[in-house]
Formats: sequence, C-alpha cells, structure tokens
Amino acid sequence: MRIQLRFKAVCAALLSAGIVAPAAAWEPSKTVEFIIPAGTGGGADQMARFTQGVVAKHKLMKQSIVPINKSGGAGAEGFLDVKASKGDEHKIIITLSNLFTTPLATGVPFNWKDLTPVAMLALDNFVLWVNADTPYMTPKDYIEAAKKAGPGKFKMAGTGSKQEDQIITVAIEKAGGVKFTYVPFKGGGAVATQLVGKHVDSTVNNPIEAVAHWRSGKLRALCVFDGSRMPYKAKVTKTQSWNDIPTCKEAGIPMEYTMLRGIFMPAGVSQDVVTFYVELFKRVRGTTDWKDFMERGAFNQTFMAGKQYADWVANAENVHRNLMKEAGFLAKK
Repeated sequence: MRIQLRFKAVCAALLSAGIVAPAAAWEPSKTVEFIIPAGTGGGADQMARFTQGVVAKHKLMKQSIVPINKSGGAGAEGFLDVKASKGDEHKIIITLSNLFTTPLATGVPFNWKDLTPVAMLALDNFVLWVNADTPYMTPKDYIEAAKKAGPGKFKMAGTGSKQEDQIITVAIEKAGGVKFTYVPFKGGGAVATQLVGKHVDSTVNNPIEAVAHWRSGKLRALCVFDGSRMPYKAKVTKTQSWNDIPTCKEAGIPMEYTMLRGIFMPAGVSQDVVTFYVELFKRVRGTTDWKDFMERGAFNQTFMAGKQYADWVANAENVHRNLMKEAGFLAKK
C-alpha cells in the first residue's frame, strides 16, 4: 500500500512539473470515409482521390482513407449522409458549389450549418472551353457565332442542372445577349468528353477536368472566370500556359466565379477531432505532390480554417443565393 501511495505521489509531482506527457491528441482509430457528393472523373472526385493517395504515400495517418462517391440528387445523397452521421469522427466530405446550390435549387432539407467546417483546401477555377477544330479564338468570336446561329442553337454542356456550370452559363447569356441550350451531365469528365466528341459546342469545365484534352490539342481555352489570370507560367500546350488564358472580364464577360474545394465533417465532433484533420490537410498541402497537383489543375491556392473559413462559407452562400435568384433557379417555397 505504501508503494502504491508513493507511486501516486510521484506521478502527481511529475504532472505538476510538466514532466509526464499529456494524453495523446486525438487520431482516427479506424478507416475514414471520404464522401464525394459528385460523380467520378470530375474535379471533386479527382481532388479527393488524389488527397487520399498523398496521405497513403507519405503515411500521414495510421488509418486509411476510403473515397466513396454519393452523387445522387446533385450531391444531396452525400450531404444528407453526413448530416445523418452526427458525431461520427471517421467521416469527412469534400464540398463544391453544390453545398449551396443543391439545397437552394431543390429545397432538400440540408444546409452547410448542419455540418462542421474543417478547412478550405483550394478554390477551383472555371474556364470557357470550345473544341480546337472550331474557328473561335476569343469569347467574343464564340458569342457572336452563337448569336448569329440563333437562340438555343449552340449547346453548352455542364455538370448537373441549376448548379455552378448552369449559373455561369446564364451569366454568359446575360452578358452577351445570347441563349444556349444547356445540356447537363453527371460529372466533369463526361462533360469534357462530349466537347471533344463535338456533341456540344462549349463547356465551362474546371481546368483539371479538361487539361488532358487541352494538352493534346483537342480543346481550346477562351477565358477564365477568376478575378485575375492564373499564375502558372509553365507551358501546358505547345504554345500556352495557364497564365496565357485571359480572364473573362478582360474578354468582355463581366463575371467572376471560383468554386470551393473544402472539407466538412458531421456536426457534434470535438475541436480536437477538427484540429487533427486541419493539421492533416496542412501536411498534405506541404508535399511536392500537392504543389504539382495544384499547378496541373490551375487551382487558386487559398487555404482557410476556423472562423475565417466559416465566415467565407457564410458569405459564399449569400452570393449563390443572389446568383440563383437572378437566374430563376431558387426552389419554390
């Protein structure tokens, strides 16, 4: 008994002196599900799977990450799954603009406030693309040809209905006094394939969804919807870098738009859990693999966490509500 009491006394003294290590920080104890509320081949899918690969390659956590696509209902399937998983420390979701557009357009009972914000990984760009066999060298060339052809004659392909691609399409229509036939597909990979096959006349795909076809000479980039030119100056095609693509504002389309690539978790998780994932994604972003991926996909490399991230998301929701109201895409109450 004396030995036991003496042992407790020694431990108490060591703790008070700061010598005994504190309890280990939280980390996953089983496989982490990485929900992707979009189809395969698109920008969100590619980023989630690339991130999973970087974590595994560099052994950034002891447990594995498993990407799972849940794209039904314009991503509602994935968001509702995470909403229903309150307190689940082993589930994360990558978000895109359907975080806002899906509930606003459909009335599905979900809002970003039903989740726990973790971190913004990057912002994704949108580029106006045409087939390289066409004569259109500038947005003005393309819009003038569409106007000459008549309302609805030119087809714009995009991911989903009443989502970011169609929101941008409506903005182009209003800026140029033109009307497209919008053709929705399940993911950005399918959208790019349709343009390569000349089944549609244009897309506003993310860079990473179309870069392989641009590099091979099958697609032409007309402008980017970010507020400034993409900073990457290494040649991607024989003649162009991402930085050579003008902004759409420069080219006469007065609109800016970038898309969130961020991470959320279910509600009801502790700050220790959130901190673990924030630090995990910081380590991912610190790898050469990630930096190469960012340049290859021409991402805007903004990173946020904590209150700054939550405030940004709240503002982005308001922006999307206004854009969708103007486009007539809000669900009827």
